Amino acid sequence: MFQIIGLDHIALTVRDQERSLEWYHQILGMERRHEEAKGADDPVFACVGDSCLALFPSETTDPLPNPGHDVITMRHFAFRLDWLNFERAQVELRKQDIPFRFADHTIAHSIYLSDPDGHRVELTTYELA
Repeated sequence: MFQIIGLDHIALTVRDQERSLEWYHQILGMERRHEEAKGADDPVFACVGDSCLALFPSETTDPLPNPGHDVITMRHFAFRLDWLNFERAQVELRKQDIPFRFADHTIAHSIYLSDPDGHRVELTTYELA
């Protein structure tokens, strides 16, 4: 049996690659990588550690919105934080007037926010105070 090392990237369709890249950099501190991929349909990569988002351009100027929970699709993706950075994230998001929702999952605490295209992003910690 083969062994997976880890999750490499999540591919997202976005309206504006540069706007999305800037949002992930400014809000989540992700850095652009793999700039050598320069084709019209190539993604731009926003990464932190070994985890990346591949931001693909939409094939239309008016893409459909993210579906609700009644469609088989990805609901959200999550980044794990330690407790201190989970607390800092909430302070920073409030300072920047970025709406988010807190959830107590018993085993973890999470906050949920949306990127400019409506992709749901979860920030979570398993370190409970």
